[in-house]
Amino acid sequence: MLRRINAPGGYLQGPGALSSLTDVIQMMQKKDAYLIVDAFIENLYHDEIVTGFMKAEMPYQLAVFGGECSWQELHLHQAAGEKNDVIIGIGGGKTLDVAKAVASLLAKPVIIVPTSASSDAPCSQLAVIYTEQGMLERYLHLPHNPDWVIVDSTIIAKAPVRLLVAGIGDALSTYYEACACQASHLHQVQGARIVYQMAKQCLETLLSQGIKAIEAVKDGICNDALEDVIEANIYLSGIGFESGGLAAAHAIHNGLTLLEETSVYLHGEKVAFGTLVQLALEQRSDEDILTLMTFCHQIGLPISLADIGLTEASDEHLLRAARASCQDEAMGHMPFAVRPEDVLSAIHRIDALARPFNKPSC
Repeated sequence: MLRRINAPGGYLQGPGALSSLTDVIQMMQKKDAYLIVDAFIENLYHDEIVTGFMKAEMPYQLAVFGGECSWQELHLHQAAGEKNDVIIGIGGGKTLDVAKAVASLLAKPVIIVPTSASSDAPCSQLAVIYTEQGMLERYLHLPHNPDWVIVDSTIIAKAPVRLLVAGIGDALSTYYEACACQASHLHQVQGARIVYQMAKQCLETLLSQGIKAIEAVKDGICNDALEDVIEANIYLSGIGFESGGLAAAHAIHNGLTLLEETSVYLHGEKVAFGTLVQLALEQRSDEDILTLMTFCHQIGLPISLADIGLTEASDEHLLRAARASCQDEAMGHMPFAVRPEDVLSAIHRIDALARPFNKPSC
């Protein structure tokens, strides 16, 4: 029986962690860096990014991310960063994916610096490739996880609160999907028992500290609750999903992306709804579902069709997403067969349970 844990080589988190970037590069015994930086972040944090390199007298090239993780963008940075020792990505998900993919193409180490805690992607060995027009093209599975992930909680505390909430929505699925994969015995070939425990700790942290962390971001401050939730969103969930496995929650998210009405909602927002639907597929009690639904409602995550732009959606329209979710590889990780009609029924059950939450107050 083979068990595997996928994780970054190092993880550093805390206020001002960005200032440790050159220390990490030197610890890796590298001499210069190629930085791919999100345009908004470069404008906002340029001085903080370059000061460390100037103090360390370390050569670097800084390139601004063009906006799309496409093959054209990858090849541009591949050519520009060919002579540098280490590739660094600073910014949001697509910026980080470009850095990971370019480092893989060049067979160089990569350091990832997320500027929000909106998903668990920073720690993963996956990059999502899009067309120049922004359409999903393929998932690029990389040979290993990032060499280092550096998370500056001061920067994340200043990011929009919606991004942190979306990250919580993404991370909420980790435990439930790991449980489904464990029941399917997928953990025997993918993740060790400790991964299940990490996924459980991730969920417990979100439920106990999530609201306090959100309040901290609203105030633009760092506290212990925010640090715990950042760690859960990025690290615990990142290791949990890659080593514990994905299941219905993400399959349903992927199906929902086919419906144009959901395009304005973030990944984690749709995953949160997919997690509730997974609980319904598993025939969990109303009490169990309502516990998670109440938390989602409290922090502003979607709990109903109306919350993801599907108020008027017909069954035929919803079945389009349901069929796609059943064709998704992750749905095959459920410990029982799932039909599109099952997904539709589960969606309706969740929507019905959510009605009392959405009634206008008197």
